[in-house]
Amino acid sequence: MADQQVVPGVRVPLIDEDAATGRTAELYDLIKRGTGLPFVPDMFRLVSTRPELLEAVVAGFNGIFGGGVLPRETKEIISAWTSKLNSCPYCVGTHNYFLLMFGGSSELTEAIKTATASDELPVDERTRLLLRLVSKVTLAAYKITDDDWSEAADAGWTNAELLEAVFCAALFNFINRFVDSLGLGTSVTASRTSHQPTD
Repeated sequence: MADQQVVPGVRVPLIDEDAATGRTAELYDLIKRGTGLPFVPDMFRLVSTRPELLEAVVAGFNGIFGGGVLPRETKEIISAWTSKLNSCPYCVGTHNYFLLMFGGSSELTEAIKTATASDELPVDERTRLLLRLVSKVTLAAYKITDDDWSEAADAGWTNAELLEAVFCAALFNFINRFVDSLGLGTSVTASRTSHQPTD
């Protein structure tokens, strides 16, 4: 087993990049290529001692951000907004960084930090209707109705785009809870990613 790092406040040990071996090292390389970052974000490192779980997290991340039908900017809005609804500033910071990288405005990223409802965000009406749907994924998924779905579809979102949007919101409900329950989001409110330069 690779050397493990204990981080104050984090409830599980992490494996540093320079200590990773085998499948963990391979996955670390995939993560850096997928994120475009010079390091492995700590969210992934939470399961670094269990490569089979790390594989699942990487698959979910790549499933959303490795292609698909929604613009990357839209997926980052969903990721950051879902994280805001879940009171996870760690993930809000991470995905506001990516939102800026993929075309989002600083006005939007600032609004995501402070808004209390998706209708307060400076987005176009079509995106606003999509965000109403994905907000319900977080707040009360069991209350989503055919009318909710139709409202977004009538705004011009295809069924494939709506599926991807719901998957993205559901994935970030998992990631937010994962990060916070293991102590990363509560011990380090700002992620390393959020500190990267944006110009």
